[in-house]
Amino acid sequence: MADLGCAAEYTAHITDRGGQILAQAQVIRSLQWARILNDASTASVTIEPDGDCCGVLGDMRAMRHWLHIYRNDVYVWGGPILLPKWGVGTVTISAADIVSVLNRRTPHETKAFTNTDLTDIAEWLIEDAFAPDDPGHTVTVLAESGIPGSRDYRANIGQSGDHLRSLAETGLDFTAVGATLLLMPDDWSASIGLLTDADLPDGLSVEEDGTAMATRWIVYGDDASGVVGTAGGVHPYYGLIERSIQDTSIKDQLSADAAAQSRLNASLPVPVYIDSSEVTLSPDAGVDIARLVPGWCVDVTTTATCRNISQRMKITGLSVSADGAGEQVKVQFGPVSTSEDN
Repeated sequence: MADLGCAAEYTAHITDRGGQILAQAQVIRSLQWARILNDASTASVTIEPDGDCCGVLGDMRAMRHWLHIYRNDVYVWGGPILLPKWGVGTVTISAADIVSVLNRRTPHETKAFTNTDLTDIAEWLIEDAFAPDDPGHTVTVLAESGIPGSRDYRANIGQSGDHLRSLAETGLDFTAVGATLLLMPDDWSASIGLLTDADLPDGLSVEEDGTAMATRWIVYGDDASGVVGTAGGVHPYYGLIERSIQDTSIKDQLSADAAAQSRLNASLPVPVYIDSSEVTLSPDAGVDIARLVPGWCVDVTTTATCRNISQRMKITGLSVSADGAGEQVKVQFGPVSTSEDN
């Protein structure tokens, strides 16, 4: 299995809407890029342009051009430029991934779904959003969510990205890798490697989030539907902890029950997090950075704290920074949703 390595070389370029290269980054002073679960990630590159490149970069425009980042010639990040900044001797380019495009699109037709897998609904939302003006994308379904839902969408009402995140709250995960949007069930648990204390030399902390826990969930629709879905009850160990939330996109009983069960799966038992947001992975860590994709899992074993952990954890975020001093790779972990009987 490949490891992170300690000799990462980065290149970057800017493209026009049609894919033509506008400019190559000359000397990269620093960069940061990320991947995140169920939202848009960001990246930033500060470059020192030469004379020829400087003139071309003066033609760069926010929302027209895209930033693309390669690590050791492997494409790791891409998205539309949001905030270009021209300084004296430097140009800093800040961008967001393809999910940010969905945040600026609306449904283009009215559509109703009845008892349809959430993955199929999500795929329609994405394809509909990109249909009038496709920046170039693909959708990869790793597995269907297994959760049926009924949803109504009206043309021109709401942002497509918000609709997608609403689905992600009830049993679906999504993430962007370059121009590809990955869809997977919330309980997707495929592991891409093993991390131990030796791979986290700066240490970490283990945290339980009692505020995210519930033993009984209630999900209810709008007044017109009148549906109320429930899952769970009094737990033999934790007792009764109830949470209730409205989701106006839910229109029938099956969808409400499925949403309640999905939320219960994610909140019982107490969610356990490994806080490694300020911890840099060792270059010898036995994971390939290309596979550190939110939604996938890593088997984590740590005895460095009083709370020993040896379990599969979901990758919820990846942040990478590089400058003259080298590269830092940080991973955020969260609990894996379970459909087992609690």
